[in-house]
Amino acid sequence: MNNFLHSQYLHKHQSILNHNKKRLTQEQVKRLEASFDSTKKLELDQKLQLAKELGVHPRQIAIWYQNRRARWKNQSLELDYTTLQLKLDTTLAEKKQIEKENERLKIELKKVNEMLIAIKQCEEGGSSSFQEDVSCSFVNNNNNNNNNNCESNLVLDD
Repeated sequence: MNNFLHSQYLHKHQSILNHNKKRLTQEQVKRLEASFDSTKKLELDQKLQLAKELGVHPRQIAIWYQNRRARWKNQSLELDYTTLQLKLDTTLAEKKQIEKENERLKIELKKVNEMLIAIKQCEEGGSSSFQEDVSCSFVNNNNNNNNNNCESNLVLDD
């Protein structure tokens, strides 16, 4: 029973305290926002001047500024997060494109290495399969048409 009386007492006094708390009008908030845009942290004389102009207690101005700074910081963090997320997405897309290009170049390099092996075997005079015979005739035709002698110092990795 004692807890019940205590909670009624607190409720009654909290409602009295809440009635004394005045909400700011839209004009007051606009003025505070304009002030906040120019100064994120108020000096005592600025706080007292704003309180006098708006007809509220300096403590209410201080609390409004504190709450507004907290909202501003959260908005700033959200904006930073969004910017970083966009940069990450762009970087990941670029990475994926580079990996595709890398795979394409590996395949191309493998084909060139196979052609070099075929050329080397043709130059040595021995071919052991139909595919190599076709490669050799292609290489020989190109060599006869271009009259070029090319040597390669590439190291072939298997």
